[in-house]
Amino acid sequence: MELRVRIGKWSAGLPVVMLRKETAEELGVHAKQRLSIKTSTKKPKEISAILDIVETVVKEKQLVVSKEVKDRLNLKSGDKVDVSISSPPTSLRLIKEKLNGKILSRKKIKKIIQDIVDNNLSEPEVALFVSAVYQKGMNFKETISLIKSILDSGQTLGLKKKIIVDKHSIGGIPGNRTTPIVVAICAAAGLTFPKTSSRAITSAAGTADTIETIAKVDFSAEKLREIIKKTNACLAWGGALGMVPADSKIISVEKSLRIDSEPQLLASIISKKLAVGSNYLVVDIPYGKYAKVSKQKAEHLKLKFEKIAKYFKIKIKVVLTKGNQPIGNGIGPALEIKDVLAVLNPKKQGPRDLEGKSLFLAGEIFELTKRAKPKKGYAMAKKILDSGDAYKKFREIIHAQKGHINHLREAKYKKDIRVRKSGKLKEINNKEINQLARVAGCPLDKFAGVYLHKHTGDLVRKGEKVMTIYAESRARLNQALKYYEKERPLKCG
Repeated sequence: MELRVRIGKWSAGLPVVMLRKETAEELGVHAKQRLSIKTSTKKPKEISAILDIVETVVKEKQLVVSKEVKDRLNLKSGDKVDVSISSPPTSLRLIKEKLNGKILSRKKIKKIIQDIVDNNLSEPEVALFVSAVYQKGMNFKETISLIKSILDSGQTLGLKKKIIVDKHSIGGIPGNRTTPIVVAICAAAGLTFPKTSSRAITSAAGTADTIETIAKVDFSAEKLREIIKKTNACLAWGGALGMVPADSKIISVEKSLRIDSEPQLLASIISKKLAVGSNYLVVDIPYGKYAKVSKQKAEHLKLKFEKIAKYFKIKIKVVLTKGNQPIGNGIGPALEIKDVLAVLNPKKQGPRDLEGKSLFLAGEIFELTKRAKPKKGYAMAKKILDSGDAYKKFREIIHAQKGHINHLREAKYKKDIRVRKSGKLKEINNKEINQLARVAGCPLDKFAGVYLHKHTGDLVRKGEKVMTIYAESRARLNQALKYYEKERPLKCG
């Protein structure tokens, strides 16, 4: 059926079209069904789109298209297109193969990933792929194919350096903002460290959210190369670069489903490192009662990372760290950057645990790259930190990213939490502390969050404050206080 186009003033995130109910009935199609949209040009272009049916707004014999359809087909209002029923994408059949327990070839996995990037799969269909991988897993060959396919879906940074370092944590520990400190120490030592990080999805803050309190984090690849050339490093948001876009789409669905499959975890991390050109990598896997993984699972992941890194010729060191409580004092973007600045500034005293872990990880990078002899990396990192060179380098990076370290303030509202009886702080529930900070407004309210005055094992006296909750509105603060009273994430006794 030939229909006349009208450009809709919306972006759906994937190709979507709208038809009037009468036109849809004439075509014999139903809502959410796929339609093939083909241009009437000398060299026709074709796209598959999801159908929405409306009773008003759209005229008969008219097709309203989303921005995605307009851009892909280069359409303008008034153009004529041929509309017909479209077959489901091939990748949907391939996903069902995985769901049935079949091993997928590189070609099949690449087709699925390409369809995800091209928005040929709806969100429920991407969710089906995520579920299939979660339920049936992937063998080594499939995981390698997944990494290559995700990597091929976007651009690479293209740095021409012999040694490019990176560090990654699988997450799950509130605070734990070691990355900016490690980047500053390593860059001050002359290492190239193009750190692209994520924003928070389920946590109180991602590294990108934290840095954004004092500097820009969204840059083009070209601009990022300039920053790295000038400072040896960057602290940027990976989502702005167009690198591994397939990964971003899959992660978004994973988080909504609360599914974290092992193959996708491995593929996500390694593809990002390959995209920036990293050939030396330290991976931090926190384990424990309130961490993402147990020690047994951490050891299993360690072997997986090592095997995959060997395949891609990445020099890797996987470290297992205890993750039974938050690292640092601040939980939330601005509170975490205050901890970072306090550790970096030789004139201040930052959280000892955050400093110690950062020095340990930087030391591992120095030893991995042979900048330091075995067991001498920590001392090298500490010397750079104590000298103020790391602080100077961090300020250089922030300045290059159009920021300033003094652009911080306190949240508008706060409330101290005090203990009701003397004793020892026995336990801090990572998950509940993290959620408490989110209830207070994190990560969107960058000055909201939680500040811990005590850590597990510390002695506390009756009436002593153990935590301060920060919020940008009284309503948010009240919600957070109610959540605290209900969940009691700190246990004293």
